[in-house]
Amino acid sequence: MQFYHYLAEHLPKITLDITISSQTKSRSIIGIAICCILLFSSATVAKTSAPAEVEATSANAPQESKTQAQETVEMLTSLLALQKGLKEQIHLTKKKYKHSNSDAEKVTIEQELSQLDKQFSDTATDFERIATGVESALFAEKKPETFSWKEELASLVEPGIKELKRFTIRARKKSRLKDSIGELTKLSQTAGEAVTHLQTILETTSEKQVKQLVKALLPEWTNIEKRLLNKLELAQLELSQLHEKELSLIESSSNSIRTFFKNRGLYLTVALLTFIVVLIVCRVFYRLFLLILKKLKYTEKQRSFHVRMIDILFQAASIVLAVTSLFFVLYLAEDWFLLSMAIIFFFGISWTIRQGLPRLWQQGRLMLNIGSVRENERLTLHGVPWRVVSIHVFCQLENPTLGIQLRIPIEEIVGLTSRPFCNEEPWFPCKKGDWVVVGNAPRGRVVSLSHEQVELVQRGGKRVIYPTGIFLENCPVNLSRNFRLRVIFGLSYSLQTDITKTIPDILAAFLESKMEGEEWAERCLSLRVEFYQANASSLDLIVLADFKGAVADINARIERVIHKWCVECATVNKWEIPFPQLTLHQAGNNKPQSQNQAAKEAIS
Repeated sequence: MQFYHYLAEHLPKITLDITISSQTKSRSIIGIAICCILLFSSATVAKTSAPAEVEATSANAPQESKTQAQETVEMLTSLLALQKGLKEQIHLTKKKYKHSNSDAEKVTIEQELSQLDKQFSDTATDFERIATGVESALFAEKKPETFSWKEELASLVEPGIKELKRFTIRARKKSRLKDSIGELTKLSQTAGEAVTHLQTILETTSEKQVKQLVKALLPEWTNIEKRLLNKLELAQLELSQLHEKELSLIESSSNSIRTFFKNRGLYLTVALLTFIVVLIVCRVFYRLFLLILKKLKYTEKQRSFHVRMIDILFQAASIVLAVTSLFFVLYLAEDWFLLSMAIIFFFGISWTIRQGLPRLWQQGRLMLNIGSVRENERLTLHGVPWRVVSIHVFCQLENPTLGIQLRIPIEEIVGLTSRPFCNEEPWFPCKKGDWVVVGNAPRGRVVSLSHEQVELVQRGGKRVIYPTGIFLENCPVNLSRNFRLRVIFGLSYSLQTDITKTIPDILAAFLESKMEGEEWAERCLSLRVEFYQANASSLDLIVLADFKGAVADINARIERVIHKWCVECATVNKWEIPFPQLTLHQAGNNKPQSQNQAAKEAIS
């Protein structure tokens, strides 16, 4: 039979078994922070519940003191009755043991006696605890403890767990008492039914031996029923006391918050302010250090390895000093709960950082300017070249042509490689306002560009947006940096004698004379006419005209004008402009006929 469910809550010794696995992923820093905040709030509620109850009940203190004393006396009386029942049960069990002839039955009776002795001892302890109002175990002599690193780690976590248990002790005790009352009710009903059944058998049976055995069982079960009823009454009294001492949720929360900011919240605020102030002071000293270096003709472009090393060491030392100051404030406040939670929090951060030590090593090399990416070198990121301006916790990149500066964390350039560059290297194929041709699309004017997208406006107002990666893959042609027009013009084979001699010069002179009347004539850098090729139906000339980028927006118009002038020159000089012809050969006749002659003969 299980022992009492009404025993008061004892704080157990916490044992924590920590197993560290190399494959276990690091806990999230945010999760640790949230857990610590929850522990802070719960600890404050637990710590302030007792003062809140005292304030709420201070007006009715005398009356409540009398009521509590009466309830205590009732509980002590119930315990005495329970002890009396246990004594009788022990006496009957011992008597039964003496008259038993079976070894198996004696073993069972010995176990029952052991349980009854333990219950009797526990009732004596409970009587002392309820009468004195304190735990007698607090005054017991403690055994010497041996050192164990697991126990030491457990002692670090122990304040937080104790605060959580203290916060939920009332709810857990109420839950256990309710469960105990339900179980004891069922057991007492069952014991009552057993006693009634035994009494019925005594009244109805006429067998002397049966009556004798039933009479022997009746006192035992009567004691069991009384003991269960005493336990039930005691549990109900404890539950009623807990209900009487309860405060409303609003009162408990307001008292907890108020007390938190008076005591523990004040310590936590001071510790955090100390942490921030130390960081700010260290930052101010660092700025003074930089000013001194500037007075010594120091510039950012000449940062040596030693200066960079001092920079990193100073930053690390400032963080260590700030954390130490936070611990020192909590130590002076003697708030071991906050101190242990702060240690656990920073231990979690350190454990998380441990997983990223290789990346931290790479970042340290980059900050010392001895890594794969270095300042004042060319770096390709997102498909766009950048000049590395500075490398720090946040790196600064610049593209002179785009006119954009990026501020990115150092993690993004870990694993990349930079290289020295020449001043002649372009940083982007075009700039804002340039006219470009992308693939087979019509020319367009660049109206906006960045490392993300390039926007063009074509003639007529059509806007086309290219992602920068696709724009660069199509190898855009920039017309604003000077361009060349190639105009092919064909003449008849009847001019074969002069096509490579005088005709190119005549056509070039005619084009130059016509161009002098145009407003864009000054933008023409050179004009040449050369023989190009002997085509199937014509002898082709090619006009090569180079222009400045200022007229890139009308390059198609200029090309059409040059075509028109070529036709006008042919008309003035009576040059035949051929068209595609088809030559037919008749069977038995070696003389080829042109398409026109064959058509006339077919008609006739």
